[in-house]
Amino acid sequence: MALNVKTLENRAKKTLLEAQDLEQLEGVFKQYLGSKGELTLFLRSLAKLPKAKRKSAGKAANEAKATLSIVFEEQKKKLQKGSAQKGQEPFDVTAPGTRIERGHLHPITLVQRRAENIFRSMGFEIAQGPEIETEWYNFDALNIAKDHPARDMWDTFWLKPQNQRERLLLRTHTSPVQIRYMESHEPPLRIISPGRCFRYEATDASHEFNFYQLEGLMVGKDVTASNFKAVIQEFLTRLFAKPVTVRLRPTYFPFTEPSFEVDASCVICQAKGCSVCGGDGWLELMGAGMVHPNVLKAVGYNPKDWTGFAFGVGIERLAMLKYRVNDIRLFFGGDLKFLQQF
Repeated sequence: MALNVKTLENRAKKTLLEAQDLEQLEGVFKQYLGSKGELTLFLRSLAKLPKAKRKSAGKAANEAKATLSIVFEEQKKKLQKGSAQKGQEPFDVTAPGTRIERGHLHPITLVQRRAENIFRSMGFEIAQGPEIETEWYNFDALNIAKDHPARDMWDTFWLKPQNQRERLLLRTHTSPVQIRYMESHEPPLRIISPGRCFRYEATDASHEFNFYQLEGLMVGKDVTASNFKAVIQEFLTRLFAKPVTVRLRPTYFPFTEPSFEVDASCVICQAKGCSVCGGDGWLELMGAGMVHPNVLKAVGYNPKDWTGFAFGVGIERLAMLKYRVNDIRLFFGGDLKFLQQF
């Protein structure tokens, strides 16, 4: 038995010394001293030997293992030194592997989560709804007339009807979420409805057919435009971490009356005038208004008892200003050089 161990030791030693590189040396080590190596398996088999032979065989095997370990380390240093002299990077087979880089959140997600946290702190709930909507929720309940241009194929992705009772489409805004929420909740209420929307339009630096929108709704007793202005100014100031002033300009939306465009003092130049704001110090950010009485009636609210405001803003628009991005298409291009900046 001792003779067999010695033969195994000599064969392993000869093979170790003949190794030409570190990879080959590692292979020889595994062949003889690895977890399933010949010498390792021999040591495990000693338990089957008679007690009289077990002691001498174990001693010989352990001595062989110690000798081969020394030969391996010496040959490893020799090969590493040779690689360094040849200008090659020495390879340490015992070094841990390269850590896999962890991913991170998309800039749109970062802005959306920040906006949600701000509105939550002001008492708003987050409401969600389906991206495939019916004509009733997307248009009719929002006081959008049958002949309104928004229903045209140039603005809306209509879907193949499943039956004759209702027409389906990809929602063009998240306002249907507000209708669904009001149908199942009694006022007073405060909600925001962030989510993805779709519009059939050309893509350019400021438009995408697929985009994310954040809409808000507050309904209660004696809610006024002043309440809206205070809420939205607080939101923008905290989102951009800079003082922001808000102004309202009259406009028209079928689901609000009165309606207004919301401008904010330029967060880039602090309202001093720059190329982003066109030199006048103001940025157009969102549309808003007081909820139209017909919308309140559509969900069963009495306009004489309740008033409210609603608003909608593109999350990409907020992200473009916050991170100074000049093309909305960058958010969806999948360019890691762009995304890894956030």
